[in-house]
Amino acid sequence: MTQLDAKREALLDKLRSLRSCAVAFSGGVDSAVVAKAAALALGDAAVAVTGTSASLAEGELEAAEELAQTIGIRHVVIATDELSRPDYLKNAPDRCYHCKTELYTQLEGLLPKLGVKTIVNGANADDLGDYRPGMQAASEHRIHSPLADCGITKAEVRELAAAWGLPVWDKPATPCLSSRIAYGEEVTPERLAMIDRAEQFLRNGGFANLRVRYHGGDLARIEVPLADLPRLCDAELRRELTAELRRLGFKFVTLDLEGFRSGSLNQLVQIGEK
Repeated sequence: MTQLDAKREALLDKLRSLRSCAVAFSGGVDSAVVAKAAALALGDAAVAVTGTSASLAEGELEAAEELAQTIGIRHVVIATDELSRPDYLKNAPDRCYHCKTELYTQLEGLLPKLGVKTIVNGANADDLGDYRPGMQAASEHRIHSPLADCGITKAEVRELAAAWGLPVWDKPATPCLSSRIAYGEEVTPERLAMIDRAEQFLRNGGFANLRVRYHGGDLARIEVPLADLPRLCDAELRRELTAELRRLGFKFVTLDLEGFRSGSLNQLVQIGEK
């Protein structure tokens, strides 16, 4: 038995020990692996729950619904209301704490109706070393993190997803749209829509891994992999892109010469002072 085989069995055993669970299911690879494991370990005693709001990118809900069907797990969609929380809107570095608090609070109230006892999330072992205020919310609400508990890393999550035939095994990370807004800039439905439409425009143009970051003064900072920088600088595409983003409400359009970096706005956080 390989180390990954052992971790897979530990994951299934961990979920069996819970007897029933609701999986906080975004449709990303981490929560997909947890949902698949929960379906294998618990059958009908497992349910995947997806929260929707203005911070969810276009197409992500439909993709999550299709993925849940592929996995074979019961799927429930709920509307979350993090945009009603003032501490979320002001967009301090702990924004994710308030988002996850909203999600987990709603999930807790839903457990009796769902017929399950516990909530699990998709946090993996690598998440424990990053700045993740959402993990504090998980701890406060006694949310289980079976991937992290079993020492399963992001790379191993993708291996498990591939072994189980999950189509998202190589899906890039797709955090909520609010994560594109620089800390201290207020989160608004209008800004989220601007970001979402700008990213959709780039994806329709053939760019896969990307971020459109929102900074003060309606400035867009575009991140794509370094290999894609020359194509994005093509004169015709540059004109089309600038015109489209200005139409969406951005006043300035910039390209980040360091390329795509997941979580790049965390550079603005002095973690040691938190």
